Amino acid sequence: MGHNSFYVTTPIYYVNDKPHIGHAYTTILADVLARYHRLMDEPTHFLTGTDEHGQKVQQAAKANNVSPLEHCNNTVVRFQELWQRLGITHDDFIRTTEPRHTQIVQAILSDLHERGLIYSASYKGWYCVPCERFYTEKDLVDGECPECHRNTEELEERSYFFKMSQYQDRLIDYIESHPEFIQPAHRRQETLGFLKKQPLGDLCISRPKARLSWGIELPFDHDYVTYVWFDALVNYISAVGYRTNNALFSQWWPASYHLIGKDILTTHTVYWPTMLMAMGVELPKTVFAHGWWLVGDTKMSKSLNNVVNPMAMIDQYGVDAFRYFLMAGMSLGQDASFTEKIFVERYNADLANDLGNLASRAIKMIERNFAGLMPPCAEIGDDERELATLCLAAAGSMAEAVKNMQLDNGLATVLATVREANRYFDKMKPWVLAKSGDLATLGRVLRHTMECLRIASGLLYPCMPEKMTILRRALGISEDAITPHMPRLSQWNVLSEGAKVALDEALFPRAEYKEDAPAAAPPAMAPTPKEKASKKGDAVPGVISIAEVGKVKLQTAEIIAAEPVANSDKLLKLQVRIDQDLRQIVSGIAKFYSPDSLIGKHVIVITNLKPAVLRGVESNGMLLAAEHQGVLRLITTDGPIPSGASVG
Repeated sequence: MGHNSFYVTTPIYYVNDKPHIGHAYTTILADVLARYHRLMDEPTHFLTGTDEHGQKVQQAAKANNVSPLEHCNNTVVRFQELWQRLGITHDDFIRTTEPRHTQIVQAILSDLHERGLIYSASYKGWYCVPCERFYTEKDLVDGECPECHRNTEELEERSYFFKMSQYQDRLIDYIESHPEFIQPAHRRQETLGFLKKQPLGDLCISRPKARLSWGIELPFDHDYVTYVWFDALVNYISAVGYRTNNALFSQWWPASYHLIGKDILTTHTVYWPTMLMAMGVELPKTVFAHGWWLVGDTKMSKSLNNVVNPMAMIDQYGVDAFRYFLMAGMSLGQDASFTEKIFVERYNADLANDLGNLASRAIKMIERNFAGLMPPCAEIGDDERELATLCLAAAGSMAEAVKNMQLDNGLATVLATVREANRYFDKMKPWVLAKSGDLATLGRVLRHTMECLRIASGLLYPCMPEKMTILRRALGISEDAITPHMPRLSQWNVLSEGAKVALDEALFPRAEYKEDAPAAAPPAMAPTPKEKASKKGDAVPGVISIAEVGKVKLQTAEIIAAEPVANSDKLLKLQVRIDQDLRQIVSGIAKFYSPDSLIGKHVIVITNLKPAVLRGVESNGMLLAAEHQGVLRLITTDGPIPSGASVG
């Protein structure tokens, strides 16, 4: 891969799923990154697609009385239609049922088998149909799948295995010597913890046709098909010419970013790199695992019926507002909360009030006072110089944010310049200038406000291409320059004097959010004698009710990473696993524990504590500890128990 090329991928989505906010987020993120890199004149390739093999597809096809391929053809359109609605600009969409993919998977399998890296053996384990994965008994949580928490079934069968175990030490060395390979850093530590905790087993890469016939047939045994994960991961190289087009493959591989959700970290940071090592193929530059969108503090789940439907949000608030919220609302690598109320508040604050209102006010004044023609470039004063400096710096900040995968910070900087332009506009009082007839000063104010909007619209274009195209046309920018060019966003006074300026309707009309009326309280009942007696305790200082105790949510957690907080001799920054979630907690225990001594400890954490920022580091929870006469000890469990277990 050349230094100036950018290859980004999403996971290939399971065709049996209905697209939800998780699918939309990863794909929009890839699209926004691809668009930014195109604006920076970097050759860019963006791949997405669908995973179409496996047991769930076979079962669904049978239930609908169609062939598996017909079922895939009928359901893949859900993703293709949504990507079109979301304005996704992928360069390729791969389906794992395509010959260009299946042929490469079989070629890889043949090569590994011939070199003795795939062998046959009997296997006994617990199989989860929804996840299509085998687990050992110790992996199960209360007898259920550790991933989806559904029932498993014990199976014993002859299978084929990939010798993944022989790459364990090599993979550990690679991860430790290439810190950019797994990002963010706490996911890197999570994978290293997994690899160092126990010997790595070999990977079962087959399923017998007697149980599952819908898959890529093993080229060396026609009674078996390929395990869906071994099949699916190969898409990242089969789509860019591996074994078929060396020039194309060398142009794009290794990938710049595999974007994934944190729930598929192991497959992408253990299975995939060991497969590539066995093939003799260079590893991708970075696997980036983002967090989950939560509803409040709860993970979105079909079983809880709280999954956000992207189509519904698009229909109500528009594509670009939805894209903007997803990019601005999540710090990459951390979980984020999605509620319609939060969405509407950010939409109104950032888009309707700040950006949309500024554009409307400035353009209307040019229409009224300059016949809708862009005022000339005027001499710059101190106020304009300050605004210009801020806007031009935002272009550099956005480029840096893209490079560092901190899109939310970059967008926040751009919106800060828009707010500064609003303050400049209000300070200069152009309506007073218009009334007094000072058109020279009025033109200067409006011209520099429009320059700020030009730069902001360019920097926001990858997130909101439709709305920013409308805004850039409204600024009088010619059609050949509507798609912004990053170098031009670092220049001031670019707009053409005399260009036609017009905005027919509000860019972002204000949105209304109506909360459901609270349910009526049940009628009060006379207290029982026992309740009357308990009420006496309520007045005792220091005594609390059981209801108050219940407000504190305590859960078990496993510490998987720890490091000192900069410029503090008391604070440690910890990454803790709580069920499938990963949280960052800052704790004042540095004088009592070294970072290395904490790894693997099972502790008790308050998980519903309001987030706090300590020495510039966000903390989401509190560890419980006991202190006596200068000695501090963490409260831990007295035996093994899964992280995320409730305490109380």
